Amino acid sequence: MKNIVEISRTQVIMTFVATCVETTARLLNTSYKEVYQRMKRVGLIERFILPHYETLHSESRDNLAGVLVECLNNWENRK
Repeated sequence: MKNIVEISRTQVIMTFVATCVETTARLLNTSYKEVYQRMKRVGLIERFILPHYETLHSESRDNLAGVLVECLNNWENRK
């Protein structure tokens, strides 16, 4: 029997955040670095993705990316 490696909840959530950034970048046809910087600038990861992880991670990637693009654009336009 092979050893099973368990990862922490924090690792699972951080993997989800990375998926959010990458999926959003694909939808916007831009680099994940640019999307990460944009999200960081408006606090999207800390103020939206992490607090709403339980709800967001149950969405399909397509729906999730759409929500994140809309949210990112709205938050950038508020500043």
